[in-house]
Amino acid sequence: MSNTPKVAVVILNWNGVKHLRQFLPSVLSSVYPNLEIVVGDNASTDASVAFIKAEYPSITIIQNDTNYGFTGGYNRVLEKVDADYFILLNSDVEVSPAWIAPVINLMEGDPLIAAAAPKIRAYNQREYLEHAGAAGGFIDSYGYPFCQGRMFYEIEADKGQYQQSKEVFWATGAAMFVKKKCWLEAGGFDDRFFAHMEEIDLCWRLKNMGYKIMYCAESEVFHLGGGTLNVENPFKTYLNFRNNLLLLANNLSFGRAVFVIFVRIWMDLLALFRFLSEGKRKDAWAVSRAHQNFVLSLFKRNKSKRPAINSKSHTSNSKGMYKGSLVWAFFVKKKRHFTDLDPDRFC
Repeated sequence: MSNTPKVAVVILNWNGVKHLRQFLPSVLSSVYPNLEIVVGDNASTDASVAFIKAEYPSITIIQNDTNYGFTGGYNRVLEKVDADYFILLNSDVEVSPAWIAPVINLMEGDPLIAAAAPKIRAYNQREYLEHAGAAGGFIDSYGYPFCQGRMFYEIEADKGQYQQSKEVFWATGAAMFVKKKCWLEAGGFDDRFFAHMEEIDLCWRLKNMGYKIMYCAESEVFHLGGGTLNVENPFKTYLNFRNNLLLLANNLSFGRAVFVIFVRIWMDLLALFRFLSEGKRKDAWAVSRAHQNFVLSLFKRNKSKRPAINSKSHTSNSKGMYKGSLVWAFFVKKKRHFTDLDPDRFC
């Protein structure tokens, strides 16, 4: 037992008693010899805390005093969790009993592996991969994230085409395994993100510090998805556009960031006009607000996330970046699947 790393599965909850009732039993069935299950609660006003105390007294509950979002909530909860590995798990994920050990074994085999994720399949369409993480995350030269098995809105059926564990660019926050020491070294999530793409930012910072991010094909979970913000929510549109710009500003060199962000703002304006043409005025306004907030954020930048990134003692790791435009490949060249992309264009 003493040689087995301690793992804490940490579920962040906000008014999610319905999901806790449905998915906690599978988490409790997890088989791992040194495991703690923690629910961090973001000041829920439903019966979440009472339900856990009554039905699952073995679960550790850590309560925040208000809703700090995904980023701030996890940052505050994980300060109080003692483990070698954190598993950040969405409350709407079903797991199998043996899902933990394959990922931990993979990470224990290489001190440079900072984070990893299992295969994510769709809960309601189990033959398909799931949008949030699929079979490991990648990113193109202009900051557009995608996955093995998911490019934009195109999601692939899982036919065993991604059965090899490999190094990727980012691990999904729906089921992210991260070494505690690496989490602390990177400074955790950037609070400004609130939700969406915060895990990509964390993984990019870790890669800028020389660490690896892995996809573990030997483990899989099933994600319901859309539990907090559905696809049609304008606030989600705002977060995605704003956070994508923050992601670039946080992790690219100054000169590269200026160029890429300039290009992205013009591409975002095309998206804004598309929303207007479709009658989605709230989404169009969300894009405009995202740009405004991003510009304002540059004047109150959180520098605490960047010291280690620029350290000369680290060699940046760009493995998993696609040296090209995913927009061009997908919409112009009609490349719909990850395997359609030229493998020589990946770092």
